[in-house]
Amino acid sequence: MKTILNRRSIRKYKDLKVSDEVIEELLKAGMAAPSAGNEQPWEFIVLRDKDIMKKITEVHPYSKMLLNADVAIVVCGDESKEVFKGFWVQDCSVATENILLEAEDKGLGAVWVGVYPIKDRIDGIKKILDLPNSVIPLSIIPVGYKDEEKKAEDRFKKERIHHDRW
Repeated sequence: MKTILNRRSIRKYKDLKVSDEVIEELLKAGMAAPSAGNEQPWEFIVLRDKDIMKKITEVHPYSKMLLNADVAIVVCGDESKEVFKGFWVQDCSVATENILLEAEDKGLGAVWVGVYPIKDRIDGIKKILDLPNSVIPLSIIPVGYKDEEKKAEDRFKKERIHHDRW
């Protein structure tokens, strides 16, 4: 619970390199996510190229934190791997959350930058990253060592719990 409650959207990062080994651990966390029928439709693109990150900020208005992140992970769904159509969105969302939680557990900062279902963002990022037709970007996760602190928040609201019926 501590990792879950402490995870915050961090958009400011120190000028420090995140090692390839740490990134691999984040990706392992993403790939440990459950998926419909165990189809695991995800693909991940690790971004370190600042020119590519800058191009993404030109097609995605809420991605400016990429400019000071050491690395980013683009989580994509491959529709050609789907057995249960449409579930790639849920599967890749869970993979994204696993990466965010593992980043927090490792003392890193990260934030979920949504791409899907906004057509302009999807098309722009597909073009920048030269994605195959069947691959759709769901999210971008900028990652770095935190250069801001945010307090844990308890968002539990008992009034939103219903039993057996509304």
